[in-house]
Amino acid sequence: MNVIKENLKVVIVDAVVLAFVILLFVFHQPVLAIITLVLAIAGTVLYIVGSKRLAQQEESKAQLEAAKQTVSMFIISKKKMRMSEAGLPAAALESVSKLARRQKLPILKVKVGPQIMNLICEPEIFDSVPEKKEVKATVAGLYVTSVKGLHGNKGVKKPEEKKGFWKRTLEKAQEKAGAKQIK
Repeated sequence: MNVIKENLKVVIVDAVVLAFVILLFVFHQPVLAIITLVLAIAGTVLYIVGSKRLAQQEESKAQLEAAKQTVSMFIISKKKMRMSEAGLPAAALESVSKLARRQKLPILKVKVGPQIMNLICEPEIFDSVPEKKEVKATVAGLYVTSVKGLHGNKGVKKPEEKKGFWKRTLEKAQEKAGAKQIK
């Protein structure tokens, strides 16, 4: 009963789809009815699994927020590499599935005090992290969630977005013609 209350929208949609499937069988359209039924079942399963994953993600974000602390560090290098190649602790590798170990992650090689270590960076901020600079970062365990520049930098600059093919072609044509650039 608790599952039905949590997923009331899905139950209502499934009831409507089931009524539609029955109508299709009545009007002698069994192939269309079976296809509709299979799609409805697949949609229901995906919705339930997705909502559980979303709840897990919110829980992990809450844990990250509780464990975060600000650290001053020097960024030596940054790369996207597999978790197994990154030199992370064995405990971190064991807690992750085999499929996730093969996925490429943004890894920062940093110096915190006298110690050099590898940390996992949040993908959204990876491009804006400066190399060979000292920064103040918010860290939760092995996970870097935000970075702010130090020593004269008020903030870390975000790199310019790459221009698409058509935009580059238009700029080249305007440059050859001597026209003013359109922004």
